[in-house]
Amino acid sequence: MNQIELSAGTIDYGDTGGDGPTLVLLHGLLMDASLWDDVVADLSVDHRCVAPTLPLGAHRHAMHADADLSLRGIARLVAELLDRLDLHDVTLVGNDTGGALVQLLACDGVGRVSRIVLASCDAFDNFPPGLTGKTLVLTGKLPPSLFGLFMQHMRLRPVRRLPIAFGWLTKRGDAATARWMKPLLQQRDIRRDTVRILRAAAAEKNVLLDAAECLPTYDRPALVVWASDDRVMPPDHGRRLAELLPHGRLVEIPDSYTLMPLDQPARLAQVIRDFIDSVTSTTTRSAELGSSFTHGEDPG
Repeated sequence: MNQIELSAGTIDYGDTGGDGPTLVLLHGLLMDASLWDDVVADLSVDHRCVAPTLPLGAHRHAMHADADLSLRGIARLVAELLDRLDLHDVTLVGNDTGGALVQLLACDGVGRVSRIVLASCDAFDNFPPGLTGKTLVLTGKLPPSLFGLFMQHMRLRPVRRLPIAFGWLTKRGDAATARWMKPLLQQRDIRRDTVRILRAAAAEKNVLLDAAECLPTYDRPALVVWASDDRVMPPDHGRRLAELLPHGRLVEIPDSYTLMPLDQPARLAQVIRDFIDSVTSTTTRSAELGSSFTHGEDPG
């Protein structure tokens, strides 16, 4: 993992490099960049994949005491990362809370982002999402010390597999969820950050309703990928998002809960690759037609 010092603190990120189209992949609450490991392993053959570990509760470096850890604040941190890494023509991909960040960045019109992918994510009034998110936000009302004691139960697999934990988020990814818990369980400052994140989420419940109002103005290519078995992110939300986005398209993936990068990584990688290829082909064809007209050639 690479590290970069941003305004909020030190961020870890993976970067496969290469000359292919650039993807930036965003994870959700109490997760880190390893959510995307299997997808990156597939896509990095012909794409540059950048996967940051954002300050969402499984990060390893405590943020500055004055850092804005609201959803909007973390979205601004992603925009800062794109600037600092000087990334261009980015496909911004978000799963779970990462998809909420993508919506906010789309509404902000970040120039470095050329297309977006929303993969089974928080949307509309589903923030915090489902039983899992609402339970977690309630625990954020506890002082950090008591929050830490409560979260010690997450060391146990039967607890992690409960619907109020990760049980309705992934069918096959318990090993990853156990790994994500370690920074929070072992570092006091990470627990402090996590409580701040959860309290900020409780205070901005309408943030994605506001985002939904601006999505119809997003005039760039957009893909919505939804897990057809999702029990936390309503499948109807996927259809609604695709309809709101002027250039949106919807693909549903079976036999997966919310965390498709864990449950169906190969299928998700292929859907993303097909989307980028189709957009690139359309752009190339349009450029060729424009050049033909400019030079007085017959485009037919």
